[in-house]
Amino acid sequence: MEHFSKDFSIGACEGQKVVDGETMPLVLQPPEPTRNDVELLVSTIKKNKDWFEQMLIKNSAILLRGFNVQNAVEFNDIVEALGWDDIRYVGPAPRTHIHKRVWTANEGPLSEFIYYHHEMVLIKEFPKQVILFCETPPPEGGQTPFVPSFRVTERMLEEFPEAVEEMEANGLKYTFTAPSKNSTGSMRGRGWEDAFVSSDRAIAEQRANALGMDVEWLEDGSMKTILGPRSLTRVFEGRKGRRMWFNTVVGMHGKEHSSALMADGSEIPDNVVNRCQEIIEEESIQFKWEKGDVLFFDNYALLHGRRPSAAPRRVLVATCK
Repeated sequence: MEHFSKDFSIGACEGQKVVDGETMPLVLQPPEPTRNDVELLVSTIKKNKDWFEQMLIKNSAILLRGFNVQNAVEFNDIVEALGWDDIRYVGPAPRTHIHKRVWTANEGPLSEFIYYHHEMVLIKEFPKQVILFCETPPPEGGQTPFVPSFRVTERMLEEFPEAVEEMEANGLKYTFTAPSKNSTGSMRGRGWEDAFVSSDRAIAEQRANALGMDVEWLEDGSMKTILGPRSLTRVFEGRKGRRMWFNTVVGMHGKEHSSALMADGSEIPDNVVNRCQEIIEEESIQFKWEKGDVLFFDNYALLHGRRPSAAPRRVLVATCK
């Protein structure tokens, strides 16, 4: 593989797959066992920045393993080494700021499955890269599975060509209801006051509108956001013209506090949604964490989620544009 840098050795990991000739995730390890310190890794990334970005677009996921990354400070140094701009998270997941560009991943109950999604898929400006760091691997479960998005589109077009093109042509509408205050009792427990950095309804609504959301206020103080029409798929430059399944139909359809509908308000057929859920699972890559892992996702190309987990589990995240 002549395109690989001599500053890394190529490894393998449990669950790794080859999809359309691309290894997901591409596993990069120290070239020698003694060259595994974070300071050297940071300088190596800076030196190989262009190559690293090309490999991430080509393979959609890169795993740095064996570099003895210990904490949020070292993780942040790795994130900043690539020079990618930060993007603030907007969404329902309860999260806590840890250090500079580093936050906790979804702090909802570990017993819940966080469904596959492109990060901030419904917001006008969404991350290009999502970077995760495993500080404490779970004793059981807790994988971060991911899915090549184009494969979902291909298979849905094979099985439901008319339904897919109808949704594409007409667009989709989503609703989501957020409480006023944060709650870690739900994986979607982030309050609107935290999400929009204000307890003032007028300011929060203005900020929601700027992100492409309409707002309704409910009697209990919750904010109902309405988003649409949104496209079903997206094509991004540099990714072989692939149609990405860039939506959250399965994740929001018929769920508590959320909905996914056709743009005119009509229902999406249950059999289409249910089969899509099966296809996504069939195409998934089940990634298992080890302590110190740093995992890069091309958010344009991959959906990702979280399996139910035994405690403790601590994964940190940074999002970039």
